[in-house]
Amino acid sequence: MTKSMKDLLRSALERSNAEYCEIRVEETEQVSIGFRGKDIDQVSESISAGGNVRALVNGGWGFVSFNRLDDLERKVEEACAQARVLGDILRKEIRLYPVEPVEDEVPGVFGTPAFSVPLSEKVNLLGKYNELALSQPEITSTSVRYFDRHTHLHFANSEGTYIYQEKMDLGGSVAAVATRGSLTTQEFAKFGSNSDYKVALGLEEKIVRAAAAARDMLYAPVVKADEYTVVLSPEMAGLFVHEAFGHLSEADSLDENERMKELLKVGTRYGPEDLDIFDSGIEGGNRGEAKYDDEGVPMQKTYLIKGGVVVGHLHCRESAMKMGEEPTGNARALNYRFPPIVRMRTTCIAPGKHSLEDMLKDISLGVYVDGGYGGETNGEMFTFTASRCNMIRGGAIAEPVRDVSLTGNVFTTLRNIDMIGSDFGIHNSSGGCGKGSQSPLPTADGSPHIRIQRVVVGGERK
Repeated sequence: MTKSMKDLLRSALERSNAEYCEIRVEETEQVSIGFRGKDIDQVSESISAGGNVRALVNGGWGFVSFNRLDDLERKVEEACAQARVLGDILRKEIRLYPVEPVEDEVPGVFGTPAFSVPLSEKVNLLGKYNELALSQPEITSTSVRYFDRHTHLHFANSEGTYIYQEKMDLGGSVAAVATRGSLTTQEFAKFGSNSDYKVALGLEEKIVRAAAAARDMLYAPVVKADEYTVVLSPEMAGLFVHEAFGHLSEADSLDENERMKELLKVGTRYGPEDLDIFDSGIEGGNRGEAKYDDEGVPMQKTYLIKGGVVVGHLHCRESAMKMGEEPTGNARALNYRFPPIVRMRTTCIAPGKHSLEDMLKDISLGVYVDGGYGGETNGEMFTFTASRCNMIRGGAIAEPVRDVSLTGNVFTTLRNIDMIGSDFGIHNSSGGCGKGSQSPLPTADGSPHIRIQRVVVGGERK
């Protein structure tokens, strides 16, 4: 099958009269399961198949997506014609960073493949998780979600590259919802992987802890709004580095933003000498990992900050050429309906040398944040809504508090990091990254605990 697909794509590419042309074809089998409260509300199995042609002429990109391989040569001609029309109007100077042509086949290397597990077994497992969450004290409802995808992906371009990759992606979450009067709180047990269904097993303890956290928040006071020393858990620090800094490092967004380009200029210091931030597509088992990106560029580990100083950015071939830097393997597309754009993979703060006890011991009053519902960024400004939070009093984690939001300028916040933990971990969940209408793209993030001085924490005003 792979050989015949290679011949088909290369034959169609012979009809290209563009400066550059590529074809991507994929077939995906997907399972989705959901429970809401006591009821199961979704069980589905589906197959999607299709592809696209992308062509470049005089700075104009043509893009044609399709669901059938019939008359693929005509689709190549259509994409080239689109590109020529746009190029005649735009007349932009767009060139792609040169890369060596690749011919490779990458079969999936899986532990327990999700697609080998019977649907009934998955439904029974999630049903037991749902029952366990509902059985916990003061849990009034639940939301349980699971998916897995098995994808065969073919890529060929006019430069001679042909790559076949087999991929798997799976994720899920169990949300325990607690209610007291008009107040509702919730907490999640999450999982995700690109290589092993077993991450979905043995979640009972995590579910019980999530339910207890949701229940504790019912009785927790609202945090007093103020400026605090804050300690972020590995999960929350990973969310912070992805949302607040990772997106700013995506170089296709820097091209027309001169202020941000200057702020992220290589050599600029943001943070202590032990602050290293990287984005990687080669950390095995994580949802951002693959051998090649969607332009056929090998994925790699790319440092964005090293020793507290900006050292790099995330690139596709076009942005790399514009900025005079090398491609980093960050051109990614949600599926065949979209062209690749610059996206993160697994974005991390590297481990430091401090223990959690080191971070806490000299904090007279602070906030410990152990989870987040999500965040919003607007350029260099961010706001995150936290979930599991506790006050820090006299060097120890104290009573829980709720309605905690963290607000600030990302560059100021990086400079205010004064301790980085040694307890590094990578976090995979069922969610994903959103950008340019392509959501949710599989990503992961990682970090140890970090301590940040002078963070604005929103809550109840004094």
